[in-house]
Amino acid sequence: MTLILKVKLLNSSDFRYTQNGILHMLDRNKRIKPRPERFQNCKDVFDLILTCEERVYDQVVEDLNSREQETCQPVHVINVDIQDNHEEATLGAFLICELCQCIQHTEDMENEIDELLQEFEEKSGRTFLHTVCFY
Repeated sequence: MTLILKVKLLNSSDFRYTQNGILHMLDRNKRIKPRPERFQNCKDVFDLILTCEERVYDQVVEDLNSREQETCQPVHVINVDIQDNHEEATLGAFLICELCQCIQHTEDMENEIDELLQEFEEKSGRTFLHTVCFY
């Protein structure tokens, strides 16, 4: 009886997780991420950091502000809030890609980024969080 129940639950879980896209997203993540990484352990210097969840944005900003400033090089931290489901992840990926392309083509990111983000907010109907931190 227990064995039959376990098999039945396993099969129904597989079906449910396939239907809602979770298994596909986990499989994709396994292919593109060699291992879990913590931003707090990364000492690379970036011009732009994008997050997809406000909680993560807050953690990144907190970590950058707690580091000792050495070069005073600015880094823009932007949050594009994306719900964790297949459809929103796909739409969010295209939005982030377009945003990055626009930022890359600006002549002066420091002076144009606020206006660019405002345009993207109007276009997408989403609100972006943005702050500048320093290394």
